[in-house]
Amino acid sequence: MKLVIDTDPGVDDAMAITFAALHPDIELLGLTTVFGNVTASQGTHNALYLSERLGLDIPVAEGANVPRVLPPFEPSAHVHGPEGFGNLKVPAPKGKAIAETAAEFLCRVARENPGQIVLCPVGPMTNVADAIDLDPDFAKNLKSIVFMGGTLDRQGNVTPFAEANTWHDPHALDVVLQSGANITMVGLDVTMKLILMAEDFTKMAEINSVHGGFLRDISHFYLKFYKTVGEAGCGFHDPMTIIAALHPELFKTDSTPLGVVLDGEEIGRTYRTEGRPAVNVCVDLDVEGVKAEFMEALAR
Repeated sequence: MKLVIDTDPGVDDAMAITFAALHPDIELLGLTTVFGNVTASQGTHNALYLSERLGLDIPVAEGANVPRVLPPFEPSAHVHGPEGFGNLKVPAPKGKAIAETAAEFLCRVARENPGQIVLCPVGPMTNVADAIDLDPDFAKNLKSIVFMGGTLDRQGNVTPFAEANTWHDPHALDVVLQSGANITMVGLDVTMKLILMAEDFTKMAEINSVHGGFLRDISHFYLKFYKTVGEAGCGFHDPMTIIAALHPELFKTDSTPLGVVLDGEEIGRTYRTEGRPAVNVCVDLDVEGVKAEFMEALAR
């Protein structure tokens, strides 16, 4: 699978990128960064650092730092820590972002690999909407978009209605949902059905002392946040998205047109609608199968 991850790294983003880097069936072609868990510039720093520590020689392109319509947001430091990796301060990476913007890179890599690229946005959808604006053929050049965000039948995680990624830029998501791309939504309906506890991160470190150990070390802050909101552990958000792209057979999906609320109290809420292209929405999963797939990648 030829994969590009659009990311705001982020503890669970680090898990997703690590899984993609270690899995033999994934060819990770690049990372694009966006605001969300951290600023876009901090996200670029983190993406470069992750690439280097994972031994990847891939382009990193910096993208949008603000939503398309809404005012700027403060990064989610209370969730992921001041620099995105809990209390860990990572050293400066050796490399630099490429000259292309995230949208420019996305358009080029899709154009050069027509029908082959799986794009996994695991942050706000701003870069993807910008790419659609930049190239009218972008959506049809992709094989698929498998994104982390939204919720249909479960309460939101930043408001009672909305999941964080859709809340941060609903206007961008609205553009993408109407693009005609082959889209799968991996939202809270499934990502909160697989809860990782501290002992799961300990197991990661035992399986892979270098990369699993890093994930364990950055998890402490993240797990503490989840306890403050009444959860026993953290959701498996971003890594589940990559697994859904690679192994759709581990998920049950419903096909439905989707809308997103663009203003008011329910802004960012995703909902079933009519008159739009249908989207595959993950509604259930093989919990143990998904978890095993992640652990097996670390073991490799």
